[in-house]
Amino acid sequence: MRSSDWHLTHDVDGFLARAGDFLRSRPGMHVMQLTWAERVRLRGVEAFGTGAPVFGVLEEAGEVRGTFYRLPPRGFGLSPLTPEQADSLAACLAARGDSVPTVSADHGTATAFAEAWQRRTGATPRLRDTRLCLYRLGTLTPPDPLPAGRGRVLGAQDLDQAMYWCGEFAKAVGEDVVIDAGTWAGTRYADKGYTLWETPDATPVSVAGLNPMIGGQIQVDVVYTPSHLRGRGYAGAVTAEVSRAALAAGAKDVVLFADLANPTSNALYQRLGYERLGDWGVYDFSVVAPATS
Repeated sequence: MRSSDWHLTHDVDGFLARAGDFLRSRPGMHVMQLTWAERVRLRGVEAFGTGAPVFGVLEEAGEVRGTFYRLPPRGFGLSPLTPEQADSLAACLAARGDSVPTVSADHGTATAFAEAWQRRTGATPRLRDTRLCLYRLGTLTPPDPLPAGRGRVLGAQDLDQAMYWCGEFAKAVGEDVVIDAGTWAGTRYADKGYTLWETPDATPVSVAGLNPMIGGQIQVDVVYTPSHLRGRGYAGAVTAEVSRAALAAGAKDVVLFADLANPTSNALYQRLGYERLGDWGVYDFSVVAPATS
């Protein structure tokens, strides 16, 4: 396999024209590729960083076999690749003199690329402690009984509520992001729809978010309950609420990520009917300039 099998572009429309069918053929495993490409398409190339985004497509015998994206200064996100395909990508990027600060993908792909990048450049990979599991909804099974209260969809008039809950979520998961009226439009939170679970006296106790439908798939992204309110069924109720809404909107697939270090949330999603698709890993690399050839 030659590194020239990888075709790189800054043009998101060209990328989607070339790889869209491939990505939609396995929307669950390609959820991050589809999501970030669509965000760039809708919000512009400068919405998420100072550098131009880069998209890559691997073709073998005229067929798309793999993809990647990068939104500087973020790292690379990869579609599932074989070790040989991961090595070909490492060779391509090293020959270009590109830096790779981080890489995220399904665990097997991320590990294969990390090993290839170390061989090609000498950069030392470090697997992040946070490991994620990707789930896809099978048959939705709402909690029975539900906690007292109801779900309430947040509208445009509820922006302050949405920003507050997203800020709390971001702090809880360690995201280095400022969420306020001035930054909101440039965050990954701005394109979601949110639902609160409220107690009978209208006190909000839990939130869940939905990404827009892309390729017939909707991702549940942001599920948060304050620590002092956990264990009362609120997260299960609000997750069931947004999962039902995603299906009602016509989604063929509903997916979400869960932290593997949190057995409570993983068990909850499985009780709701979510089935494991695969594990996700992120590697950080020491700063080593790749050798050019």
